This record gives sequence, structure tokens and C-alpha cells, in this order.
Amino acid sequence: MSQNAAGAWLWWHSCYHLEMLIVVDTNVFVGACLGMEASSTVIRNCILGLHIPLMGNALFSEHLDVLARNAPFSKSKLGVNERNELLDIYLASCRWTPIYFGWRPNLADEADNRLIELAVAGNASHIVSRNLRDLRRAELHFPSIHAVTPEHFLKETTP
Repeated sequence: MSQNAAGAWLWWHSCYHLEMLIVVDTNVFVGACLGMEASSTVIRNCILGLHIPLMGNALFSEHLDVLARNAPFSKSKLGVNERNELLDIYLASCRWTPIYFGWRPNLADEADNRLIELAVAGNASHIVSRNLRDLRRAELHFPSIHAVTPEHFLKETTP
């Protein structure tokens, strides 16, 4: 998207106060730190206010845990201080969402259960993740929540 088109989209979005609530999986944030284009664009759009990412205790803890590891970032152009600064900026765009009810049993991976619970608690329309295989194996289905990759999400939401 050109800068003019991006500016027009931002203007239109801010004038009409559209709010798209989403849950962004930790693997997408890590992808942004590694320079993956679609993941970087999703995080950038959240920071710009085009989408409102939901954040909860469990997802926040997972972000901190993963960012403290060295192995995932061996090929990252961002140093540890830059990753932490990006996280701080991203968190400022997040809407803190408490989870009052657990939906169990649902998924084999507890971290994936937390994503769904956050989406349900915050009335999110999308879970943006690179781990769709596990998310789509849910015992409980929530038709209003769509689990999508960053690439698919951008195709759906970019004019």
C-alpha cells in the first residue's frame, strides 16, 4: 500500500471510529521482531490504532517469557532493548481484558485455550496466529471468532 493510500485509510478509519478487536498470538509478535512482513504489518497497524489488540495476564506473561529467550531471536535485527521497547509501544495500544470464565476442556495446548478465552472475554472478531492447526481443533466452536494467519488477516482488512 502506498503512503497516500495508507494515509487515506488511516483518515477514513479515524473519522468513522471503526474498532476491530483482535487477539494477536505471541508468535505474530515474535515474527514482527524477526522482520516477517505480514507480522510486522499487523503489529504496526495495531500501534497505529487500525485494530485494537486485546491483552490479558496469560498472554502478557507469555510475551515476556518468549522475549526473555535468546534462541528465537538469533537472526533478529532487533536487539533485546529494541524488542522490549517495541513490546512497550505495542502494549500501549492494547486493551487490557480480564478473563472471568475458562472454557475447558477445549484445546490440548493450554496457551491456545487462553487465546480463545481472551477473544471470547473481549468480544474479538479474530485471533491472528501462525498456529492455526491447533486452534482449529477446538471442541468448542465460537462462530464469531475467526482464527487466521497474519497474511489472511491483512487480506481481509486492508482496502
